[in-house]
Amino acid sequence: MASAAERMAASLNLGAFAKATELKKRIWFTLGALIIYRLGTYIPLPGIDPTVLSDIFKQQSGGILGLFNVFAGGALERMTIFALNIMPYISASIIMQLLTTVVPSFEAMKKEGEAGRKRINQFTRYGTVLLAVVQAYGIAIGLEGMTGGRGVGAVIEPGLFFRIVTVVTLTGGTMFLMWLGEQITQRGVGNGISLIIFAGIIAELPRALAATLELGRTGALSMAVIVVVLVGAVAVIYGIVFMERAQRRILIQYPKRQVGARMFGGESSHLPMKLNSAGVIPPIFASSLLLMPMTIAQFTAGSGGPEWLTTVTALLGHGQPLYMLMYVALIVFFCFFYTAVVFNPVETADNLKKHGGFVPGIRPGQRTAEYFDYVLTRITVAGAIYIAAVCLLPEILISRFSVPFYFGGTSLLIVVSVTMDTVAQVQSHLLAHQYEGLIKKAKLRGARK
Repeated sequence: MASAAERMAASLNLGAFAKATELKKRIWFTLGALIIYRLGTYIPLPGIDPTVLSDIFKQQSGGILGLFNVFAGGALERMTIFALNIMPYISASIIMQLLTTVVPSFEAMKKEGEAGRKRINQFTRYGTVLLAVVQAYGIAIGLEGMTGGRGVGAVIEPGLFFRIVTVVTLTGGTMFLMWLGEQITQRGVGNGISLIIFAGIIAELPRALAATLELGRTGALSMAVIVVVLVGAVAVIYGIVFMERAQRRILIQYPKRQVGARMFGGESSHLPMKLNSAGVIPPIFASSLLLMPMTIAQFTAGSGGPEWLTTVTALLGHGQPLYMLMYVALIVFFCFFYTAVVFNPVETADNLKKHGGFVPGIRPGQRTAEYFDYVLTRITVAGAIYIAAVCLLPEILISRFSVPFYFGGTSLLIVVSVTMDTVAQVQSHLLAHQYEGLIKKAKLRGARK
C-alpha cells in the first residue's frame, strides 16, 4: 500500500510539473545563468602565462588558495575573470550582519522594514566593490612576484598597467556574478549566490571521480577501498540532510480575546530553532584562519621568510594534531558566535510579548529570553559537534588512511544545504501552481451556478 501511495504521489508531482510552465521557465533561466558562469571560469586574465601559473598553483594548493579555488570551481587556478568568484560579496554580507548587531545606527536601519533592507543591500554592494578592489590588487602584486621552477615569471609584462587591468577585470567579474546571482534569485529557482558556489564545487566532481577510478585501475587503491569511500560519502550526505533538517520546536500559545460577540485567538504555534543555525560560516572561517600561515609561508619561501613562520606552518599542516585541535576549537567558537549574531533571544522574546504570545509555563519578557538562550545554547553544542565531525572526517581519511577524499566537509555542507533549499523552492512553486488551478476551477464552478 505504501509503495502504491508513493507512486501515486510521484505521478501527481510529475503531472503538476509538466503543467507548471512558469516553474519550467525559472528552471531553464537558472540553468542558462549557471552555464554563463561556467563559461566565464575559462576566460583567462590578460597578461598571464598559464603554464607557469599552473606550476605555481600546484605548490600553493595546500593553502587558502586551494580552499577558495574549490569554491570558485577552478577559476582561481586558471586565473580567469571570475577568479575572485562571489567571495567578496559573501564577506561583505557577513560584515554587514555583524554591523547590524554591533552598531546602533545599522541595527535601527535593520528594523525599518523594506526600506532599511534596501539600504543595507546597497551598503553591502559598496562593501563588495571595496573588498574586490583590495583583493584584486593583492592578487596582482602576488602574481608579479611569482616565478616558476625555471625562474620565469607568471606575469608576461608586470607593471602599473597590468595591475590596473587586473583590478578592473577581477572586480568587474565579481560584480557581474553578484548581479547574476540576484537575477537567479528573482527570476530563477533557489538562492542565486548559493547556486553559483554550488555550481563551482559540483563542476570538479567528474574530475575527482575520474581520478579516484584511475587510482583503482592502476592498483594504487583497491576496489574495496573505493566502494567503502563511496558508501561512506552517501552515509555522510544522509547524516548532513538529517542534521540540517533537525530543529527544536518551542510551543507558543496565544491567549483568547473577545471582540464584540466573537472570540478570537486561543491557537498555538511553534517557534522552530535549527540545530545548525550558523550554516556553513564556521568551517569557512576556521579553514581560512588556519590556512593563512601556510599561504603566507609559501609566498615568502623564495625570499626567505621568518623561521617561526615555518615552524607554525609545520605544526598547522593538514593532519597534524594541533591543526585538528585548532580546527575543532575555531568551528565551535564560530558556531556560537554566528548563532548569537543571527538569533537574538531578547528581541525574539520582546516581539512575542508584543503580539501576545507566550511559552506555556514561562513568564513573558526576560524569563522567556533566558529560556530561549538556554535552549539555543544546548542545541548549538550539538550543532557544533556535528559540524566538527563532518569537517574532521576528510582530514582523518586523508592523513591517517591515505584515502583520496576530494571534497572537504565545508564543500559537502554547501552542496547538501543548497540542494535542500532548491528542492524546497521547487516544491513550493508546485504547490502554488496546484492552488492556482484549484482556485480557477472553483471560480468556474461558481460562475456556472
